[in-house]
Amino acid sequence: DLNSRFTPILTGGATTAEVSTASVSEKQKAISSRHTEAPGDTTTDGLSPGKPESPALAPAHQLWSSCRDQAVRLRMEGSGPASRTPITIHQMFLETLENYRDHTALAFREDGQWVTLNYRQYYQQCRAAAKSFLKLGLERFHGVGILGFNSPEWFISDIGSIFAGGLATGIYATNSPEACQYVAADSEANILVVEDQKQLDKILKVRHQLPHLKAIVQYKGQPKQIAPFLYTWAEFMKLGEDVSEEQLDAVINSLRANECCTLIYTSGTTGNPKGVMLSHDNLVWTAHSSIEKLSFRKTTEVLVSFLPLSHIAAQMLDIWISLCCASTIYSAEPDALKGSLVSTLKEARPTLFLGVPRVWEKMQEKMKDVDIAVISGRGVNLTLSLGSRENVVPWGFTLANNLVFKKVRANLGLDRCRLSATGAAPISKDTLEYFMSLNIPVMELYGMSECCGPHGLSYNDDYRITSCGKVIPGCRTKLDNPDRDGNGELCFWGRHVFMGYLNMPDKTAEAIDQDGWLHSGDLGKHDQNNFLYITGRIKELIITAGGENIPPVPIEDALKEEVPIISNAMLIGDKLKFLSMLLTLKCDLDDNGEATDKLSPEALDFCRQHGVTATKVSEVIASKEPAIYQAIQKGVERVNARATSNAQKVQKWIILERDFSVIGGELGPTMKLRRPIVVKMYEEKINALYAAAKQ
Repeated sequence: DLNSRFTPILTGGATTAEVSTASVSEKQKAISSRHTEAPGDTTTDGLSPGKPESPALAPAHQLWSSCRDQAVRLRMEGSGPASRTPITIHQMFLETLENYRDHTALAFREDGQWVTLNYRQYYQQCRAAAKSFLKLGLERFHGVGILGFNSPEWFISDIGSIFAGGLATGIYATNSPEACQYVAADSEANILVVEDQKQLDKILKVRHQLPHLKAIVQYKGQPKQIAPFLYTWAEFMKLGEDVSEEQLDAVINSLRANECCTLIYTSGTTGNPKGVMLSHDNLVWTAHSSIEKLSFRKTTEVLVSFLPLSHIAAQMLDIWISLCCASTIYSAEPDALKGSLVSTLKEARPTLFLGVPRVWEKMQEKMKDVDIAVISGRGVNLTLSLGSRENVVPWGFTLANNLVFKKVRANLGLDRCRLSATGAAPISKDTLEYFMSLNIPVMELYGMSECCGPHGLSYNDDYRITSCGKVIPGCRTKLDNPDRDGNGELCFWGRHVFMGYLNMPDKTAEAIDQDGWLHSGDLGKHDQNNFLYITGRIKELIITAGGENIPPVPIEDALKEEVPIISNAMLIGDKLKFLSMLLTLKCDLDDNGEATDKLSPEALDFCRQHGVTATKVSEVIASKEPAIYQAIQKGVERVNARATSNAQKVQKWIILERDFSVIGGELGPTMKLRRPIVVKMYEEKINALYAAAKQ
């Protein structure tokens, strides 16, 4: 049973004709013929001789570009994973369609029931959307902005815009109207696809500043306004019915694997977001390589889509990896992170689950009644995480696993999850160890938008706690300017490295050096077994007035582990004589995701344990609650006792009136701390801390 949102597109008509096995086979043969290798040998990676570029690639002279319509050379090699034949997104879809056309692709709730689309229907929907984009006047290499929560329409709009020759451009649903305007203008978006009236209103406020915009499509509900440029999803999907199959195929056949098809905008923690240009080959090659590295199984993987698809981590897993291995994707409810996620997980029972650190932390905070088994579970998992293969099972583990761990995993909806992962931001060792104690090892992934998401991957049979695993086969890492401890800037090489920043040649030149290496800005090192560890970020380094370089994250994480009532900690001290810290307490969020004055349940537990009756942050601050302030000070002293020098000790700290949040501006969409913005927001308080020290 198909929902009415999709039924009209699947019941006859030229745009919804059956995709026969024969027609798919013919298309596959055409793909193969276009990839016949030319004779001779060329150097394509700048470092070593590689296989000749395929005739299907557009002519290109360099590895990077900042122009939307300029192709780039691929970092191909003569053999191994980096030698795989480059193909487009459409060609990858056809490969899946050839073998798994009737397998369930997308599942979503409608009127309380799960409704599904198989891969044949999914492909038809994407073609229909592509035709409608063409009908609306989508120009080659112009953006199609998608603003809203995850849904089948998001997936279909993204892939459909690529089929139509546009640039799929996700926009964070939490963006302000001004932030939406920046992305839409920079991508020269011809069409914007918005979720609902709330998102539509943002665009209408800035529409006069979007000279390239031709139409807006709302995929949930009916717009309150009536305008010739506004369409419902049903209206939009019918628009292209008179666009011929041949016209669409002509556009699809003009696509080249080394051309841009997607823009991922960075979260803009240090300025305006940068448009990361990703090619067809970037996405397809990374998806294939990740599947092989993580041993994903075709047609057996199930995922729940809830992280923002405008972020590369969610997009790579939910859209591209899933399309490549014919996964089934369940769309979560929009209030997933406010409480409904676990319900969806229990119904979908995913085999793979990726959560940013804050998701795992929230789960940890809500977990109860598992302490009996914690020690037994931690014993076996820590043994495995350190590389032992002795199969030493601690006393009581089997009983705990049967009585507790299986129940815990079932209650979380993770009872058949083979890979639990985290990425996009640092996660504390405490959280990792907690889930390991429940026999739910959480694998860390490392990468960035500029390398299509993953660069280092951990896997169940090959990981170390706090490590980001090993580099994807076919990619390379070098450490630039390593110090005496082996820490250097991580630089990447591989076919996952992005094309460049849209309209930003200077920023592109900063990120990709003359030899084609991508500079991450992250500090890291390898251990003797080649496991990768992230040790800091160059731009986050605090350089004190005395000239000492101090990475803030380890100190911040250490204090949060020592004092569980602390939600966020931010180290201050750049160009100053000593270190200080801004602290926030754990509190509840309102329906908009903004921090409230009410302490969270975990914070209230901490208060009760210390004999404190306060229920609000303001009450703790107003009375300078002695038990809370003393607990924090003792935690600071314990952290200081482990400092390697006096310069790394925290001398002053202050509790802020509210917790950090995305809506408040202190955190980016992926929950990363926006340090320059926080410093500016709390400039007076910071100055007061240091002024008091001078007296």
